[in-house]
Amino acid sequence: MADDPTQSSSTAMGPASSQSKIESPKSKIQRVLAYRLLLSLAAGIYVLDQLTKLWIAARLVYGTYGELSGAIPVVRGFFYLVHQGNTGAAWSMFTGRSVLLAGLAAVTLAAIYFWRHTLGLRERPAQLCFGLLCGGIAGNLTDRLVHGHVIDFIDLHFGSYVYPTFNVADSGICVGVILYLLLSLQAPK
Repeated sequence: MADDPTQSSSTAMGPASSQSKIESPKSKIQRVLAYRLLLSLAAGIYVLDQLTKLWIAARLVYGTYGELSGAIPVVRGFFYLVHQGNTGAAWSMFTGRSVLLAGLAAVTLAAIYFWRHTLGLRERPAQLCFGLLCGGIAGNLTDRLVHGHVIDFIDLHFGSYVYPTFNVADSGICVGVILYLLLSLQAPK
């Protein structure tokens, strides 16, 4: 019976086909786990960003800026917590274009996903950079969709210079981009 070609081929196909069905979900999980640093950082930045914005919104009325209006001094003369909105991008560029910027953010996240192999996102350094970047983009995108503007609350003063108010998501985006640029400038090994 073992020499019967029809029986051994059906037996061989049976377990092999059921085995490949079993391996498919495992391989999908392994593919997702290959990006665990990126996903963890993105989720961490996103959650921290949204929690800090919820805390600010609960503590300060919208439009709070300066100690006279109720801003919280962390280090008087240098670091304050305020509650401002930004309908533009960094440094208030493109002010009033929140819908356009939300669309651009969504397209950017989709592009990063579709070109993840080209961007080398299986490598840990790239995952670090893009985890920070994606978490920040998602945090500000959520604000634009929910509030129509990005909630900014970190207000820094350097003598007479006042740095533009920002948030955790903005920090993630800036640090992610700077790290990626530094990695890109390194000579290949």
